[in-house]
Amino acid sequence: MTSASTAQSASAGQAGPEQAGSAGDATEESGPPPTPDAGGGGVSAIVRRRLATVDARLDVNSWIATAVVVAIAAILRLVGLSYPKGKIFDEIYYARDGWGLVDKGVEWNYKDNGPSYVVHPPLGKWLIGLGEWAFGYSDAEHNISVPGHLMTTAPEFGWRFGAALAGIVSVLLLVRIGRRLFRSTTLGCAAGLLLALDGFHLVLSRTALLDIFLLLFVLAAFGALVLDRDARRRRWSRALDAGLDPTAPGRAGRPAGGWRNWPWWRLAAGVLLGLACAVKWSALYFLPAFALLALLWEVGVRRSAGVRRPWRDALLDELPWLVLAGVLMVVAYVATWSGWLLTDDGYYRLAARYPNVPGLSDTPIIGALNNLWEYHKAAYGFHKQLDDPHKYQSWPWQWLLLGRPVAFHWSGEGACGAPSCASEILLLGTPLLWWSFLPALFGAAWIGLARRDWRAGAILLCVAAGLLPWFWFALDGRTMFSFYTAPALPFLVLAVVYVLGAIVTPATDGARAPAAKGASADGEDEVAERRLVGGVIVGAYVLLVALCFAYFYPIFVGKVLPYAEWSARMWLDGRWI
Repeated sequence: MTSASTAQSASAGQAGPEQAGSAGDATEESGPPPTPDAGGGGVSAIVRRRLATVDARLDVNSWIATAVVVAIAAILRLVGLSYPKGKIFDEIYYARDGWGLVDKGVEWNYKDNGPSYVVHPPLGKWLIGLGEWAFGYSDAEHNISVPGHLMTTAPEFGWRFGAALAGIVSVLLLVRIGRRLFRSTTLGCAAGLLLALDGFHLVLSRTALLDIFLLLFVLAAFGALVLDRDARRRRWSRALDAGLDPTAPGRAGRPAGGWRNWPWWRLAAGVLLGLACAVKWSALYFLPAFALLALLWEVGVRRSAGVRRPWRDALLDELPWLVLAGVLMVVAYVATWSGWLLTDDGYYRLAARYPNVPGLSDTPIIGALNNLWEYHKAAYGFHKQLDDPHKYQSWPWQWLLLGRPVAFHWSGEGACGAPSCASEILLLGTPLLWWSFLPALFGAAWIGLARRDWRAGAILLCVAAGLLPWFWFALDGRTMFSFYTAPALPFLVLAVVYVLGAIVTPATDGARAPAAKGASADGEDEVAERRLVGGVIVGAYVLLVALCFAYFYPIFVGKVLPYAEWSARMWLDGRWI
């Protein structure tokens, strides 16, 4: 398959052999380095196939399909967003802190009229506060009532809007990332739809907590890395078409440089990961995973192009860019603390106000950065000693099994037509989807190894970055909750879709080589039949997930139910109560 035919198939949204999880360009790491066609300076078909990427041109049909999925996500997240009334769960902290940032530039304790001591960076709370600035904020306890600058709504809508928007945008990103990974609009939309129909994601998107913002920026950083991979492959492909000899030593064997050919998307990934860390520090766990992916992909493109020493050249060429991306990550992180740095009101900001705290300094510029470091040390100490028991705490090995979800809201009041009623918002993943995650991870590992597929490796590595560190902290008895799974969730969905793609398009579906000339049509008929059966299986799975989501929807949004109907949804009894 040439790069042109690959691009045409991808833009049409067809689940062809290279689109739907089969080997495709996954074999770029195997076999001897390919060489250009002899005699004409052209590029061999196998090199073109290995360097092929999704067509970068605008595909209207794919964007229409994307818009439909995003519209579904938006309706689910915005309709009834102001219910329930008042602050639920940790909104009591983050809604207030968000308004403090908008009002004072730092998190503010209105009861004591002083700065609040907080243990999470400010970006997520800034995004909550911007929703309050736009739609209004009210806090009867502290006699605060401020109209919105765009329009005035129920105050709950204001402090939850930022999370809802982050949830909607994350669905959009997953559709486009899935389409680029699997070269299929259908599979990309399936990934976005599964995320949109996940109760865990829905609840986080309708509550003013930080984790949905963490999910958004981690996913965006990964998407930027995937775009960087494609951009670098197109760069090498153009250079080979122009007559580059990849076996030549030094610069002669590399594509042209210049600022236009800088790895801009990789640098953007560094900025986005810095913003993720500015929501919660746990985003740092993705740093080594993303750096490793960028390096491996650079080695892969050189090996595909025929470079004699791909590892050496990749390290020499790309390490400076990775370091620069790390510097931009730090700069982006520190920039989110600008409200703390540029005012005198922040906690620990001025040494004169905290004479009993050692290490603080009021030296211009350097003193502010020093005090920010001391503040981080204090916050780190808090996290390190966080081992107090909590009713809804859980362990990492319980998360994918839905062993202990978190109740965000509960009320026995309201009219439901029965003697006893219940209204609950439970941070529960759509069970059928979540109980598919572990089989999907094993399936992705098996298929990825069998097909030497880079996509499976990337997905599994990101899942590991999001989950495995928490197993280490579990050894220390750290208090943790199921919503720590949030940044790994999109990659878990991608693992499911990867396996679905393999079901739709088996490895025997012409991925290795074109059919021999004059071959019987029986093989093509068999492949078409298998693809039809696979499509039915995938469609049935997505439909069942949608039905499961609809059944549990009342406990995702706090709908008032007869107690018996609420109880019927507690499938794991006391573990869910």
